[in-house]
Amino acid sequence: MTQTNQTPETRGWHVARSILSILVGSLLLCFFSALQKLLVGFPLQLQGFLVPVLFGGTTGWIIHQFVSRQTQIVQQVHQAQLDAALSESEERYRAIAEDMPVLICRFLPGSEITYVNNAYCRYFDKTSEALVGSSFLSLIPEEDHETVMAGISALTVESPLKTYEHRVLTPDGETRWQCWTDRALFDDRGEIVAFQSIGEDITERKQAEIEKDKLETQLNQAQKMESIGILAGGIAHDLNNILFPIVGHTEMLLEDIPDDSPFQEGLKEIYTGSLRARDLVHQILAFSRQGTSDLKLMKMQPIIKEALKLIRSTIPTTISINQNLQSDCGAVKADPTQIHQIVMNLCTNAYHAMEENGGELKVTLKEIQLGEHELIIPDMKSGSYACLTIADTGLGMDKQLTEKIFEPFFTTKEIGKGTGMGLSVVYGIIKNMNGAINVYSEPGKGTKFHVYLPLAEAVKEYQATNVEAPIQGGIEHILLVDDEEAILTMEKQMLERLGYQVTSRTSSLEALEAFSASPDKFDMVITDMAMPNMPGDKLSVELSKICPDIPVLLCTGFSETMSEEKAASLGIKGLLLKPIIMKDLAHKIREVLDKNKEGK
Repeated sequence: MTQTNQTPETRGWHVARSILSILVGSLLLCFFSALQKLLVGFPLQLQGFLVPVLFGGTTGWIIHQFVSRQTQIVQQVHQAQLDAALSESEERYRAIAEDMPVLICRFLPGSEITYVNNAYCRYFDKTSEALVGSSFLSLIPEEDHETVMAGISALTVESPLKTYEHRVLTPDGETRWQCWTDRALFDDRGEIVAFQSIGEDITERKQAEIEKDKLETQLNQAQKMESIGILAGGIAHDLNNILFPIVGHTEMLLEDIPDDSPFQEGLKEIYTGSLRARDLVHQILAFSRQGTSDLKLMKMQPIIKEALKLIRSTIPTTISINQNLQSDCGAVKADPTQIHQIVMNLCTNAYHAMEENGGELKVTLKEIQLGEHELIIPDMKSGSYACLTIADTGLGMDKQLTEKIFEPFFTTKEIGKGTGMGLSVVYGIIKNMNGAINVYSEPGKGTKFHVYLPLAEAVKEYQATNVEAPIQGGIEHILLVDDEEAILTMEKQMLERLGYQVTSRTSSLEALEAFSASPDKFDMVITDMAMPNMPGDKLSVELSKICPDIPVLLCTGFSETMSEEKAASLGIKGLLLKPIIMKDLAHKIREVLDKNKEGK
């Protein structure tokens, strides 16, 4: 016998129906017995007619009422079962929605919230009662409202789903990112009655994407800077080779013509311009990281004046330049090229801040004393400092910007006007000089940069190093090597003017062959670094194998692969950066030769 599972309601209905059936049967028997007693006095024929009619009619009515009641009971039981199942289903799915980690929200077309789950309440730190009835737009930044409403308006019967991202506001004032999937709910006529939205926090992902984009931008920028640096180094090398003969021949012409010659002034201008071009090449090399930092005791005033002359020629007359450089400000130990770079960078930034409306660029230099409580950074020491201030009357910056300006690649300038490297380079230069830089700025009130460089302790040492020393020559025999014919000719003339005997070669291999044939003939070798077949450092090694004591002086247009330390490790006695002026060349030759003689 098959036994079916029955609910309590079904079992109750079967019991009730059985009891009702017994009652109806008993009632019919009683009615039939009463009817017979009632019709006892009637004729038998009439009884035979009335009993079936009355009994049948009454029975039919009773059965009809019984069936109707039975149908009502069945309908009530089924409805109760449906209501119970629906309630159970709603509770089950409500529990699932409440416990889900994603944010669930239902809202009306007018943005009024009608339902939120627990995750939604926890995320916004509000109760369900506080959220239901409010507008979900109050939780979104105002600038994102248009985007959100445009997305919702695009939902149709054909396209009831849409996924998009926007920002939300948390109770602590933080702006975070959410990814939402909205579904439109329709009535029988196809009209939207509500929206159901499911959201997930994607702030970390968005931050990772932003950081990735930032790193990619920085990498691209770094690659561009590296390419520019390589290009700048190559250009600087070529410029050095062009400038070297100009500088050298001009020096010799200035010596040859009398002081009252009408050509003196013109030659001096050529010489000054050539030296200025040489300094520009040094700046290019410093920019491309191919130059070496030559720290020496120096006064900053001439460098600052020279930089301001250059700035004056490149900025509009709507910007005035006011300079106040104290002549008694002491000497600092620095690289002149890098001081020039600092001034140029800071003045260029000031110019860009005043480009549209004009203004005043104010440059001051003074000597100050900083005590322990006045130091700018922890690494600074109390004492005397040269304070260079470069101020503008431009747009100014807020505190948030001033905290970022020294970061690499950070720039507020439009594309083509800045790389974001200028101030970070300035910061690095100043730090390497044991100095400090700070900035004060307010929106609409301009910007002031203060550069602090420690003053040299021995001013007398500075004065001694700046005494004009006479150019010294000699009678030694020099092997001169350079693949540029113009440079080789000019250098040979210059050395012969100083009294030296010169043998010149345009090839490293020919020079090595000449030296090998008679090494005792030569007292010194001067060679260019960039030579075909055999570069200057390799030639120096080969020469040392033949004669270990031979002093070698290496000349180079840029020091990408060569430094003083590396040159010394190869036995090279001196390193000079092209273009070389006669005074520096003469001094270096005597220094190397005399030290070599002392060593012997």
